[in-house]
Amino acid sequence: MLIIGFVWPEPQSSAAGSRMMQIIEIFKSKNYQITFATACTKTDNAFDLKQIEVQTKTLLLNDSSFDTFIKKLNPDVVLFDRFMIEEQFGWRVAEQCPNALRILDTEDLHCLRRGRQQALKDHAVFDTSYLYNDTAKREIASIFRCDLSIIISEVEIKILKEQFHVSHDLLIYLPFLLNSITLKSQRDLPNFKNRKHFITVGNFLHQPNIDGLLHLKQNIWPLIRKKLPKAEMHIYGAYVTEQAKQLQNKAEGFLIKGFVEDINSLMQKYKVCLVPLRYGAGLKGKIIDAMLNGVPCITTSIGAEGMYGDLEPNGFVEDQTKDFADKAVELYTNNFFWNGKQKLGVTIINVRFDKQLYTNDFLLKVENTQKNLNYIRLHNFTGSMLMHHTIQSTKYMSRWIDEKNKK
Repeated sequence: MLIIGFVWPEPQSSAAGSRMMQIIEIFKSKNYQITFATACTKTDNAFDLKQIEVQTKTLLLNDSSFDTFIKKLNPDVVLFDRFMIEEQFGWRVAEQCPNALRILDTEDLHCLRRGRQQALKDHAVFDTSYLYNDTAKREIASIFRCDLSIIISEVEIKILKEQFHVSHDLLIYLPFLLNSITLKSQRDLPNFKNRKHFITVGNFLHQPNIDGLLHLKQNIWPLIRKKLPKAEMHIYGAYVTEQAKQLQNKAEGFLIKGFVEDINSLMQKYKVCLVPLRYGAGLKGKIIDAMLNGVPCITTSIGAEGMYGDLEPNGFVEDQTKDFADKAVELYTNNFFWNGKQKLGVTIINVRFDKQLYTNDFLLKVENTQKNLNYIRLHNFTGSMLMHHTIQSTKYMSRWIDEKNKK
């Protein structure tokens, strides 16, 4: 198996990094020999894949050396980490290894996030018209070109089927894959009295996180602080920017803490997690971390999307600023509410995100898709058509760049 990454996996820095490690774990459980390749520069936070016997390879963009590399590797399965990677390398894979199963890991629907961001800028209510943006034209084309696309949210599965008419055969739902929380683990979690302060977590390079942080600082936190003058708001995440550092205000109890290696033991010290996202897509790793560590959450409908299904949330879902702040104060001060919401978080993890619920079905779908690859591609005419035109256009632009770089 070859995984072509957008970046090196950083499970301590982002939900996307944790997600990639979960996918690697699935394929390793079936004894796949895995090579992870990327053109991205490795950072200090990157996971050492060699520890888990995954080979690595640094790639060059728009360079024919990839053709030689993949032809020699001759993988059975190629997984693209996000649609931008499929655009760059998909046509080369199709040419050099036509029998390889091509899987796209979307991470989340970028076109959905982009549409919501634009609606926010327009001060408008998001509707389906915002979905049909230029990002969608690229992302949906990538989904059609691949044999199978991994979708992290049930909401996004529905959007792809109903709005973009993507066949169910091309999609598979695979949420975060976690170990269930045992009764002993639940009992060992610190209780209400042994926790204090508010927490939020998020990579500072992710724009929805920055927008949510600004909203928190300017609009929500002053309302909370007025009622809870001794409470503090602690913000954690990798890659703290200068913009984020300037938001710190010790007098207001608003503290930028930055990167932490062990988010689990840290979160267990906090009483409430705030996730005031105003746009975004996919599943929210920060809410997952909160539920795993017994921290009830206040979030928005964007934050809650795809997280809870038919279950009650591990806190409250509020989109209005005053309601958000009021519920945060209520949860922070009400032992009865807090205990009930903590238990709901455990239920949500065990009912919706237990990896044993999804791993076998996922691997079976991969296997069946491999066995019926010719049939699936024959009946995915849209994908074949898009691949044909992609090879004709992207291929020659890439080769022109390749030749230009040799001069």
